[in-house]
Amino acid sequence: MTTAVLHPTANRELLGLLGRTPLARITADLPCPHPGFWAKLEGLGAGGMKARAAVSMLRGAAQRGELRPGAPVVESTSGTLGIGLAFAGQALGHPVVLVGDTELEPSMRQLLRTYGVRLELVDRPAAEGGWQAARLARLRQLLAELPGAYWPDQYNNPDNIAGYASLAAEMAAQLDHLDVLVCSVGTGGHSAGVVGPLRRHWPRLRLIGVDATGSTIFGQPARPRLMRGLGSSIHPRNVAYQAFDEVHWVGPAESAGACRRLARSNFVSGGWSTGAVALVAAWAARVHPGAVVATVFPDGPQRYLGSVFDDDFAAAHGLDLTTAATRPVEIPHPQAAEATGWVRCRTVTDPLTGRHQESRDRHAPAAAGPYPARQDHFEEAP
Repeated sequence: MTTAVLHPTANRELLGLLGRTPLARITADLPCPHPGFWAKLEGLGAGGMKARAAVSMLRGAAQRGELRPGAPVVESTSGTLGIGLAFAGQALGHPVVLVGDTELEPSMRQLLRTYGVRLELVDRPAAEGGWQAARLARLRQLLAELPGAYWPDQYNNPDNIAGYASLAAEMAAQLDHLDVLVCSVGTGGHSAGVVGPLRRHWPRLRLIGVDATGSTIFGQPARPRLMRGLGSSIHPRNVAYQAFDEVHWVGPAESAGACRRLARSNFVSGGWSTGAVALVAAWAARVHPGAVVATVFPDGPQRYLGSVFDDDFAAAHGLDLTTAATRPVEIPHPQAAEATGWVRCRTVTDPLTGRHQESRDRHAPAAAGPYPARQDHFEEAP
């Protein structure tokens, strides 16, 4: 189904709803008991976490003259940025055209259209690059068809990163101290946008990236991915590889299990990204007693009622939610082994340049001391 491009009138009062989300203390067993960590509940903000980036990207383009008043905005999305762009389009007066794919949940399709978005769906993944490449191919066609259309290019747009300055400022105001920050990585925007400002407050802050199994961002081979919202089959230029101290890959069963435990025991929950960062944040709090750990929950659970929280979906996709890993398996380098479940690596590699760095223990929380010496063999992390 294709609908006409609407031309909304700018409603700048909506911008007053942006951000200012609460911080919650998470104590649910995930799956083990832990001292607790802080979670920024971005799903409770208008437009979700990516509304911050969407507004920043459109404003930046308008200031540079790349986006004319009332011109259409065209972007590829697996859903979350789409909601943010729908918000930004209404607030700033731009019609929004989104390219999704047939893996996009029916409820998300309807929600985007309800917000006035024109939604295009591609029906098959590309031979190389999967759904992302197929969406981008259709996006380029639309750019040629729609006069004056602007493509934010969220994966490579520095204004994406700049949009999260407000998120960093809110976290700095809400926390007295922070030792470890856990961030999901998709476009690379929010991790790059918050770590710099937060390290100016707390120079020893340790950044842990959380990726999806099957994602190529940190040098693993590309594989079909069930999870959406984190991971990528391309290499976003927004990823601040040098800022990360370590990376974890998390699989869909582990993420879904964490989401369900959050919902049952802490009430707040979310989708794939939320489950993945919650699992890693709980582990970090457990292995660094006394350290202050925080993460960001990008959205809420509503979108995922037919996937993460659906038993039939789990069974159809072979997700075993009856058992749960209590700690990651550690590998010495991203190319040492393929991550098919929860894996940790303290060597962070930029696949585009080949540059890598090992964990910088100068950022290790003072309360916990440095991490143990690296081993030459695979091991299960504490």
